[in-house]
Amino acid sequence: MTLDDLKARIGSGLLSFPVTDFGPDGAFDRDGYARRLDWLSSHEAAGLFAAGGTGEFFSIGYDEYDDVIRTAVENSRPDVPVLAGVGYGTRMAVDLARRAEAAGAAGILVLPHYLMMAEEAGIVAHMRAICNAVGIGVIYYARDNSRLSPAGLEQVAETCPNLIGYKDGIGDLQLMQRIAHRIGDRLVHVGGLPTAEVFAQPYLEMGVTTYSSAVFNFVPELALRFYRAVRQRDHATIDALMRGFYLPLIELRDKKRGYAVSMIKAGAELVGRSAGKVRTPLTELDAGERETLRALIAANA
Repeated sequence: MTLDDLKARIGSGLLSFPVTDFGPDGAFDRDGYARRLDWLSSHEAAGLFAAGGTGEFFSIGYDEYDDVIRTAVENSRPDVPVLAGVGYGTRMAVDLARRAEAAGAAGILVLPHYLMMAEEAGIVAHMRAICNAVGIGVIYYARDNSRLSPAGLEQVAETCPNLIGYKDGIGDLQLMQRIAHRIGDRLVHVGGLPTAEVFAQPYLEMGVTTYSSAVFNFVPELALRFYRAVRQRDHATIDALMRGFYLPLIELRDKKRGYAVSMIKAGAELVGRSAGKVRTPLTELDAGERETLRALIAANA
């Protein structure tokens, strides 16, 4: 798959960010993860992102990372590209990017650097170092502590041919509009806010044709139904799913910090596709919260 092919594929449909399977002892469950990737890739995902935020990248050890990415690549359908999450400081991100490329990933998603805020010049240098370390496609993920202006993003794009995408996790519509006008179709633009479906309509009007769906992990048919409704501007379906599923889901997600991931793993278990527990410092949903989620799934899936 060429860089242009990968960029086109990513922008052509809904993106899935699989949870990572852990066994009863907390260790990476390779067999469970293999079954998960085979199942998810059998749906119409435009791409699967292994070891992303929903996949608990932040808790996966160096000794596990290669195995996670390789398992995802080997157990996804041949026509579904797998992109790997990388992050932390530049040296670690470069090393992980090379590991992901060696494991067969079609591309990488650069998650925010660890903890510190950084000046734009530093983020530009960070991104250039990662892009220059590999030959596969690279998507930059903007979050609160990792922001590039339209001019800064353009600097990276001009010097790094394998930078293929910009994923927005900030939610600044004005910034997205400025980036869309300045960068145009040089990059594929991806919606990446928690429960990105809420922003899907206004982002589509700016040319953002895809977004990352966490709920794809447990209700892929519903996630695809909503995605198609947005693309077709089917407001009746959008409104019904927003009121009946997504807004109540956000209310549950916001009850406790870290539930953007914990809730998704709980959903996977409730539909019979358990990935085990989240790793600390994340915490599990309590019994009442799980029942709320169970009822939401039953009423909408």
